[in-house]
Amino acid sequence: MTRWRLAAPIEDIREALLALPALPPRFAIATLVEVDGSAPREVGAQMLITEEAHWGFLSGGCIEEDVARHARAAMALGKPRLLRYGEGSPWIDIRLACGSGISVLVEPVAGDEAALATLIAARAARQALVWCSDGHTRTAAPCAAPPPDGWDGARYTRAFLPPLRLVLVGDDGATLAALGLARELGWEVALIAPGGPAEPPCPGISYHTGAPAAALDAIGIDRWSAIAVLTHDREDDERGLAAALASEACYVGAIGARARLAARLERLRGHGVSAAALARLHAPIGLQGFGKGPRAVALSLVAEVAQVFHAAVSAARSAGVSMSSSAPRSAVSR
Repeated sequence: MTRWRLAAPIEDIREALLALPALPPRFAIATLVEVDGSAPREVGAQMLITEEAHWGFLSGGCIEEDVARHARAAMALGKPRLLRYGEGSPWIDIRLACGSGISVLVEPVAGDEAALATLIAARAARQALVWCSDGHTRTAAPCAAPPPDGWDGARYTRAFLPPLRLVLVGDDGATLAALGLARELGWEVALIAPGGPAEPPCPGISYHTGAPAAALDAIGIDRWSAIAVLTHDREDDERGLAAALASEACYVGAIGARARLAARLERLRGHGVSAAALARLHAPIGLQGFGKGPRAVALSLVAEVAQVFHAAVSAARSAGVSMSSSAPRSAVSR
């Protein structure tokens, strides 16, 4: 009988670690360090393995159980293992559907390691961090610009980024649908509902009921944040948008009819927003081609935010610059 692996979609092993009641005294990390040919995952993809469970995936489901088995053996012996699957592998009974060859470094990790504490603290502080390991010794250090993930045959380097944070301004059906989608994707969510109910619609989010500009300041917008204004012609919409466009946010979008966009842009100029800042605005919000129902609007928004964010991260890694200034025009054009 097939066992569904509901933990497979986890991308950041810290998400799984923090969901545990306590850090295990020992566990293993499996990292995809080399890909020859095409493969479902890129170098840097990881799995977290404990004695009882495992999270993440490194292929299309071909090798994860075997990787977990090797990881538990590595934990027992206290020694890393470099595994080869597909082309060049000694295990001919495990085949990769893509026909490629991949290498996976499996390393046992102690729960009290200093590098691990730095890794987890960086997520809480919303700092980018570079993690390096040869399977025996691990280091972790904050970085301004995330480098490409890499492997030199003995040591791998992996950038850990803060989770994407989606700041939603509004309280209608599309706002709530976008909130749910973002949480399902593992994003952090902040909701600003000016004059809204005292209690948030769900636990686990940052919730604000004041004016958008003040709420954005309280949240502390960084370059890993996206802001979507989903209110409809409120008097403080433009003040909130002006504050959003002045921030480091990688994405700023606003809902509204295209026919009223020119008037909105004029009001934003009245709030002192520069032409360069206005060029960052995604309006109308979301990717084209979706319906107008709340869930369709939410899906188009979340898809657009993900597209812009990942394009900016990729450009920043390849150029070695701050991602807040590196998003390609193809990612922000409308």
